[in-house]
Amino acid sequence: MAADSVMKWYVVRAIGGQENKVKAYIETEISRVGLSDYVSQVIVPTEKVVQVRNGKKVNRERVYFPGYIMVEANLSGEVPHVIKSITGVIGFLGETKGGDPVPMRKSEVNRMLGKVDELSIQEESVAIPYNVGETVKVVDGPFNGFDGTIEKVNEEKRKLEVMVKIFGRKTPLELSYMQVEKI
Repeated sequence: MAADSVMKWYVVRAIGGQENKVKAYIETEISRVGLSDYVSQVIVPTEKVVQVRNGKKVNRERVYFPGYIMVEANLSGEVPHVIKSITGVIGFLGETKGGDPVPMRKSEVNRMLGKVDELSIQEESVAIPYNVGETVKVVDGPFNGFDGTIEKVNEEKRKLEVMVKIFGRKTPLELSYMQVEKI
């Protein structure tokens, strides 16, 4: 590998919802054509999300920038063409028609990667994103699907008192943060 080859970060646009599949395609194809020296990392920025499904907490990873994949590469020779020809890849972000892909600025990379690192080590306890008076939708439990207004927020117990209209009457429910989501 030439000494003047410098790795820079680029953003590859991919079909939304297929980021991980496209990441795998890129990695496989790059190694298949023997260009692994030119592509050091392919990252799909994700965040950990806790959801409640059927009363159970489920940890999921959600793609942080849907439709975008970060690639650290030295785009010389065939590399850009190989990446662009991969199934699911739309192209590079910031490239001018017929021009070269534009690398990301260091500050942007650190911010995105910092976001990725920060998210992967983030404590499970989700900060309280709810305020009194806010309208939320109940997503778990017997009142699934009902909308209500937050009356109280109990941070220690991680509970909310939500006023829900049931059969025309307002009824207070005590729900955990995991059982509601913002509308």
